[in-house]
Amino acid sequence: MLERIKVFTGNSNPDLALKICDKLGIALGKANVTTFSDGETRVEINENVRGMDIFIIQSTCTPVNITLMELLIMIDALKRASAGRITAVIPYYGYARQDRKVAPRAPISAKLVADLITTAGANRVLSLDLHAGQIQGFFNIPVDNLFATPVLLAYLKEHYQNNLVIVSPDAGGVERVRAFASRLGASIAIIDKRREGPNEAQVMNIVGSVEGKNVVILDDMIDTAGTVVQAANALRSKGATEVSVCCTHPVLSGPAVDRIETSEIKEVIVTDTIPLHARAQQCDRISVLSVAGLLNEAVRRIYYNDSVSSLFI
Repeated sequence: MLERIKVFTGNSNPDLALKICDKLGIALGKANVTTFSDGETRVEINENVRGMDIFIIQSTCTPVNITLMELLIMIDALKRASAGRITAVIPYYGYARQDRKVAPRAPISAKLVADLITTAGANRVLSLDLHAGQIQGFFNIPVDNLFATPVLLAYLKEHYQNNLVIVSPDAGGVERVRAFASRLGASIAIIDKRREGPNEAQVMNIVGSVEGKNVVILDDMIDTAGTVVQAANALRSKGATEVSVCCTHPVLSGPAVDRIETSEIKEVIVTDTIPLHARAQQCDRISVLSVAGLLNEAVRRIYYNDSVSSLFI
């Protein structure tokens, strides 16, 4: 039934690609993605892809520029090998935070990356929890922006049902928090913060009651963990019983893991859109859920030209 499908991956997240292939019941496509001695990305596709429906699983995560170039060059190689359709499956879309001009002479890098992927030859993009929904409009090809909601909700329903408050770390995440809270029968609260600079945030106020409550902070990503750690401290100071964090993309750069381990945070729930680096794997406060089942279902539906709308919940 899946004889015209091929799934390939670069070096960013091969474990997730293998999980998706296992669920599809197919072998991972044969490709060598290495570098020349000077650091240039070198790609060899080692099997016939003519007329095939191709899916490339590649998060543009650390090292971002290298994983992005791997994706672009793989797309180009497959296009030149006469692939029928190429879908870039990008569980974590790098450069997504630069989605608008926030200062004079600033770039809109999210749009630049969208142009690069389209120009390279992708026919479709499948992503997960884009940092900003408007990034879909940066592409001139179809974009399916799925949400990790089903995966995260299942875990929260099992472990975090009692006396629960879902907290947004900023005003921009209120819609996401409201959707989670309605499905869990929980109340919501909002962190009012002032960002002092890139990767820096200062918590200013808490809107909503958290006293005596079990709190889960909900966000799309954790980078340096400065925001969530300050938010956790503020919530505890306002009487929260326990504070946990739930996010889709565990970027966890710089001092993130050290901050989490010395913070008031009980548990950090993440998905495998980005593989945990060695330091994060040693942290027993971090729990990883897999989105392979969700992406597998999306790949199946795209391959059969079925609707994926029911996955947008």
